[in-house]
Amino acid sequence: MALNFRGRGRLDFRSGGREEPEINLIPFIDVLLVVLIFLMLSTTYSRFTEIQLKLPVADAQAQRDYPKEVQVAVAADGRILINRQPLTAGTVDAIAQALTAAATAGRDSVVVISADASAAHQNVITVMEAARRAGLGQITFATQHSSRGGAGG
Repeated sequence: MALNFRGRGRLDFRSGGREEPEINLIPFIDVLLVVLIFLMLSTTYSRFTEIQLKLPVADAQAQRDYPKEVQVAVAADGRILINRQPLTAGTVDAIAQALTAAATAGRDSVVVISADASAAHQNVITVMEAARRAGLGQITFATQHSSRGGAGG
């Protein structure tokens, strides 16, 4: 900033142009890259396809038939039975229609899925999706008693 004298000894403190402050982004980018590299190196990745799962067996009360329940059986070969009646088509829409017809208590009905241990996971998910489309939000899974003979009837 230059001082200008004009006439009678007055000082002019106004500058010719105002300088805008600059934000230097280069150090900011450098720090972000270091943080990104640190996170990439310290993150562990797991592969779920290499894990062998053994599904648990539950000690629960003996299964009873209630009027609000809709029994769905998923066989190992992909067959689906609703209240012991086999379905001819295994599409989500066909299963949803059959669930709606079998749900005597309407939306208060409980869908009990009894899936074979070697049934395809996709078949169980298809039944769950069909129950959602039919408006049946209460879903439970049937299990078998363990061989340890724990508490339960």
